[in-house]
Amino acid sequence: MFCGGIDRGTSTLILGNAGTGKSTIVAQFATAMARRGERVVIFGFDELRATSIHRADSLGMDMSEHVASGMITLQQIDPAELSPGELVQRAIDLVERDKVKLIAIDTLNGYLHAMPNEKHLYVQLHELLSYLGQRGVTTILVMAQVGTVGLTQSPVEISYIADNVTLLRYFEAQGRIRKAISVVKKRTGAHEDTIREMTVDANGLHIGEPLSEFSGVLTGTPNYHGSSSQLSGI
Repeated sequence: MFCGGIDRGTSTLILGNAGTGKSTIVAQFATAMARRGERVVIFGFDELRATSIHRADSLGMDMSEHVASGMITLQQIDPAELSPGELVQRAIDLVERDKVKLIAIDTLNGYLHAMPNEKHLYVQLHELLSYLGQRGVTTILVMAQVGTVGLTQSPVEISYIADNVTLLRYFEAQGRIRKAISVVKKRTGAHEDTIREMTVDANGLHIGEPLSEFSGVLTGTPNYHGSSSQLSGI
């Protein structure tokens, strides 16, 4: 969907409702890089460290092994104890000391709670992403949107800061709640403009064929215009 993947040194924003698989995508990237011998740091604001590791293990990602080996560092952050600027300094220290190649913030909603106002969030994110980009460090930012099916909105608008933007949505089809994924921005090159179904099981993440016979998927209530073949395959 990214036509070659995410480029090193770029930032990717993952937007979606609660439960659409944002953290699972982060875990997928993190464990893939750890298997290649590259160090990863995940700053977790909204979920217990043990819960994140257990979920990734249950999806066949073996995150606990990478955490034990030191290739993945998962820091659980309490927004009430985080002063403005502290997270930026932590990230810089990890890059300088441990040569980290991927930094993920899950979620920006939690990070926002530590900021005096939205202006501080924009300034600090811009500072952090600029520094990491210059050092060739890839960044993934996660933001939970308000709403479940239908109209959703983000607590703050930061999509213009990120190099790439991925959108996750629920949609209903054949009496089931499904998940759709699309890439809506890639600053460094071409990307697919398709909307695909995403599923998660014990073997990890799976991306399906484009939902070409549907319209209105991003609204949560799509209309089906094709034969039964695509319906039976999703």
